[in-house]
Amino acid sequence: MANIRSAEKRLRQAKKRTLRNRAAKTQLRTSMKKVRQAIETGNREAAMAAFRAAVVVIDKTASKGIIHSRTAARYKSRLAHRLQAPESAA
Repeated sequence: MANIRSAEKRLRQAKKRTLRNRAAKTQLRTSMKKVRQAIETGNREAAMAAFRAAVVVIDKTASKGIIHSRTAARYKSRLAHRLQAPESAA
């Protein structure tokens, strides 16, 4: 345990940041899961709407530094490829 006041404050700040970041990552994963589920059901309109919402969440998470910008780009790219796959197969 920290004995110095500034170290105690850093611990408090770290706890707050951890909770905030964890919530943001959970929201990110949930939005990506919604896109994948909409693609699996075959509902193109719902999948596109979920994709647009997920892109906003992904970009916001990356801009806050919770995930790396290249990780965000990779997530968006993979979702976009999944969104396009049923079209090419049909």
